[in-house]
Amino acid sequence: MFKLAMRLLRQRPGTSIATLVALAGGVMILMSLAVFVQSGLQFEPEPKQFAAADVVVAHRHITVSTKEFDGETTTSEVPLPEGTVPADLADRIRTVPGVTDVQAVDVRDGRAGAIAVKAPAGAHAAIEKLAEQAGVEAYAGEERGWAERSTSIEARSLLVEAGSAFGGYVVLLIVFVVAGTVGLSVRHRRRDLALLRAIAATPAQVRRLVVAEAVVVGLASAVIGVPAGLWSTHRVHDQLVTRGFLPADFPIANPAPAAVLGIVVTLLVAVLSARIAARRVARIRPAEALGEAAVEPARGGRIRLAFGLITLAGATMSLFFAAGLSGTAALAAAVGMLYLFVLAVALLAPWVNGFAARVLAPVLRTVWGVSGDLAAANLRANARGMSAVLSALVLSVGFGGSVWFLQDNLERQTVAQSRDGMLADRVVTAPTGLTPAAVAKVRRIPGVEAATGVRRTSVVVRVFDGAEPAVARAVDPAQLASTMDLKVREGSLAGLTDGTIAVSALQASSSSWKVGDTADMWLADGTPVQPRVVAIYDRGLGFGDVLLPQQGGTYDEVLVRTQGAADRQLAAFGTVTTADQLTGQLSRDLAVSAWLNKLLITVMVAYAALAAGNTMVMAALARGRELAVLRLAGVTRRQVRRMVNAEQVGLLGTALTLGAAIAGATLVAVVHALTGTFLPYIPPLGWVIVLGGTIVLALVTTILPVGRLLRVPPVRAAGTKE
Repeated sequence: MFKLAMRLLRQRPGTSIATLVALAGGVMILMSLAVFVQSGLQFEPEPKQFAAADVVVAHRHITVSTKEFDGETTTSEVPLPEGTVPADLADRIRTVPGVTDVQAVDVRDGRAGAIAVKAPAGAHAAIEKLAEQAGVEAYAGEERGWAERSTSIEARSLLVEAGSAFGGYVVLLIVFVVAGTVGLSVRHRRRDLALLRAIAATPAQVRRLVVAEAVVVGLASAVIGVPAGLWSTHRVHDQLVTRGFLPADFPIANPAPAAVLGIVVTLLVAVLSARIAARRVARIRPAEALGEAAVEPARGGRIRLAFGLITLAGATMSLFFAAGLSGTAALAAAVGMLYLFVLAVALLAPWVNGFAARVLAPVLRTVWGVSGDLAAANLRANARGMSAVLSALVLSVGFGGSVWFLQDNLERQTVAQSRDGMLADRVVTAPTGLTPAAVAKVRRIPGVEAATGVRRTSVVVRVFDGAEPAVARAVDPAQLASTMDLKVREGSLAGLTDGTIAVSALQASSSSWKVGDTADMWLADGTPVQPRVVAIYDRGLGFGDVLLPQQGGTYDEVLVRTQGAADRQLAAFGTVTTADQLTGQLSRDLAVSAWLNKLLITVMVAYAALAAGNTMVMAALARGRELAVLRLAGVTRRQVRRMVNAEQVGLLGTALTLGAAIAGATLVAVVHALTGTFLPYIPPLGWVIVLGGTIVLALVTTILPVGRLLRVPPVRAAGTKE
């Protein structure tokens, strides 16, 4: 069977190469992503700061319990960026028999950054019990590295979180691409498969043959995909190190398991897709085989239609949810809507193509005349065959027009909110921070109208499925209204005192908080608090989701409102920058932090575009017999070209309309959830690049192959394979 599969593949190099490219691309992407996720999961930090200690008591995460709908309780761990332990815990640990030395590290205001302990193994259980009673953790042996704060641990979290966020989407995208390419390849060979049925091949033999071809191409794709995956992994790793996402010494996992995963997943998808695509030809009776293969059915099966309608209904429900909700719930609904709409288009593509052909027929006829009539007839007849092309184009436009532009909107809105809400014109910073006493002295400088100390921090807040960190600012509320305009929509910042907080509208919606409610949360050091919400504001992207009064310690920066003549006196307290310089630095920092998301999005969109080009080249090259018959019937080469152009306009118009509608709906829903506005920002060249790139891709991958086919004499082309 494999020998016959090899011979048949050699007879059709075009579809074989197209399938090979799609599978190799899938192996490369999956392998690279899996290497980084595996590296994060396998990372074990070595103790450096506490290498001499036997046990380290620290507070690096909190455990949050959540009751599910079925009554069961689940727990999840949330990392703490500034977790501390009670300093007096060191005294209790000293009383444990066997303990020889206890050192509290970085003690401030009765809290220690960590406690290093020298003790034999027999005392570890007692130390762990004391730590548990204090609500903190004890790390011994190889686990001591987790008690330290390091860039490697942060990098590990980044790799795991990014992989979790994009891994499922990447797998789904590869399933789309590989299934569409393999399915189209098999359908273009339906005459060959039908001929085998006509000479007494059984349905099982036909299916085994198609599966054998998929296995052969899948294994061949590994020869290309694995080296390409190694190269892309190396390139991405270098960029991650250069841009500060990974330390240079962060260990990268052995790529062999990731390569096996990429090969197995793509091969499995290819085999299943080939088997499904060959099912129809394999089931028909031998006497009807060639007649069945002559014209492909224009519509799909009932099961496909049913699943397509169910998916479309789910996407429509997600649209209403995204429009009616806000906060993280709206974001989840919007992302789900994007994928459901794309999946619905892929399932309903035969019916969408047929409907579009009937709607566009008068337009095509008016513009292109006889060629337009032929184009409309072809679009109707090939509605099912062109479904993979429509799906790939909609996928490219939908992703490129929504997820990419979302990053631009987040950056633009964050910078705009920071700029518009900054009433201060100077920012003072110092390497060791600025004390409340220093802030008081700044306020007495002639020409200073107001000064507000700000410490950048975070809190952990409860959400519907557990807890998550939120960006926060600890401030001196005395002159806050004179240095910041947070655009308060409810309540008042005048009530911001000890035991209260102000929250962004996005966080309030996500946590179901209203003015006057008690918030259930933890400070950055792990201290549980229940402050009262006194205000809800709109500019959360620019100033953080939670604003709370500073309680002791130093400030990271002081926002100063001046009359422009106090820079020399302010310089005595630290580095003085203007508010415009601060905004510019924020924009650069956001561009760096958004780079990783844009990289992942670029890979996904590029692979979708590759799929679109792949399927269109395959579809064009499979039309040799059809175009030859038209020319033998008296249709000129010019009329054929005009017909193909009209078909492309019809197909592109449908794909771009659907893709733009899906992208627009997703973008509006997400931007509204984050910023409250229904008008998303699109860069001036944004839609030109997305739409223009799609048009160029479609024209190049269709016009050039058709031009090649038209150079073949029609008499000879009419006798060639499909």
